[in-house]
Amino acid sequence: MTDVDEQGRPEPPITADETATLLGFLDFQRATLKWKCAGLDAAGLSTTIAASSITLGGMLKHLAYVEEWWFTEMLHGRDPEPPWSTVDWDADPDWDWHSAAGDTPEQIHGLWEDTVARSHTSVAQALADGGLGRPARRAWPDGRAPSLRWILVHMIEEYARHNGHADLIRESLDGLTGE
Repeated sequence: MTDVDEQGRPEPPITADETATLLGFLDFQRATLKWKCAGLDAAGLSTTIAASSITLGGMLKHLAYVEEWWFTEMLHGRDPEPPWSTVDWDADPDWDWHSAAGDTPEQIHGLWEDTVARSHTSVAQALADGGLGRPARRAWPDGRAPSLRWILVHMIEEYARHNGHADLIRESLDGLTGE
């Protein structure tokens, strides 16, 4: 049984193997973003601060896209799911960030939650098919393919960086602060 903190986030295991530790920290970071975005209406999810155009809604949609990119497209070499497969990325390379303003909170949260659920399945499949050292099916332009281990660490970093942004935005909205 996983312990959860006062915000309902699953505590990463303090004594576990490498796989459980990496997955525990990734799930903790995901839950931190969910906590920072919880209970906000469309205006809250569209709020910016200072000179930045980053919003919490854009961040959720961006991280849904990042989940899709790494765990579906790169790791397994699969085609992207909608809405990602229908986007003209050449016309707007930051579509994930920009388009969130036209979505309802339910759409944004649902997209992110569905993508995270697919990511859990994709990671489980990769772990069963080679473990943490399993290389991604798609390679970078130079021919190298990151391992599942690398992808998990990268995703922890991606969430941790954006969770810092989320702290600033959420605090500016209603004073909610995190660690």
